[in-house]
Amino acid sequence: MSVRVRDLLMRELDSLRYEPIDKRIRATNGDGTVIDSTRAMLVWEPKRVVPSYAVPVQDVAGEILSEPRTETGDVEDHGVAPMGAPQLAGRTVLDPSVPFAVRTTAGDPLVIAAGGRTAGAFRAADGALAGYVIVDFDGFDAWYEEDERNVGHPRDPFHRIDIVRSSRHVRVELDGELLADSGDPYILFEPPLPPRYYLPADDVRTDRLAPSDIRTFCAYKGEASYLSLEGVGDVAWTYPAPLREASVVTDRIAFFDERVDLVIDGTRLARPVTPWSPR
Repeated sequence: MSVRVRDLLMRELDSLRYEPIDKRIRATNGDGTVIDSTRAMLVWEPKRVVPSYAVPVQDVAGEILSEPRTETGDVEDHGVAPMGAPQLAGRTVLDPSVPFAVRTTAGDPLVIAAGGRTAGAFRAADGALAGYVIVDFDGFDAWYEEDERNVGHPRDPFHRIDIVRSSRHVRVELDGELLADSGDPYILFEPPLPPRYYLPADDVRTDRLAPSDIRTFCAYKGEASYLSLEGVGDVAWTYPAPLREASVVTDRIAFFDERVDLVIDGTRLARPVTPWSPR
């Protein structure tokens, strides 16, 4: 019997998953290197959709101290209400907006103390991860994979972006108002997220959009700036200086089809449910 690959991956969403990686991983705070490892692993706690780094305790240049134990359980047990939790493919997930301190597997909460700073960590109660600590990406000033800076979160070797030029006709509307009309999109594919249509700024009603103060970081695309619509909030984003994998979409504008209506080649798309949907 055949199996859809996406279903196979989502089936393990509630499991504790890990994968060894061959990259040298380093983390710094200030001028000090706190983590330097060639034996790192990627770990996805249950319901997490992006991984964390786990490193051997010997590769941590600091004290590893115990924190008060917290109980594990369902997402709602950690202050993430079901109606407010991110959704993907019909499942409740923990995306990067959910703090590292939210636990969904058994183990011991820790902190790493070095150079007068502390960062969150966690020791999972799992034999495959014995001798390793899972570390909070946001607890450090900078991360490096080999000698390249990494932003947002650890890169997932089973995840990729694919950007292709297209001649599809794209209309973006909201409540009958036209926000963009283009026949020159670049389409960014990043399953299981919906395709994103990056449009030339000249094809967008930029006079209706205002720059937002929000900035986010993607491990595959870089730093995003957002654009808002009065009375609605952020509806679009752009990458002024993307990472090399996404360089072709520099200064192009993409819309959240979770928040506006996309009409592709005359067909109006249903609004998908993702972590970026209104909650």
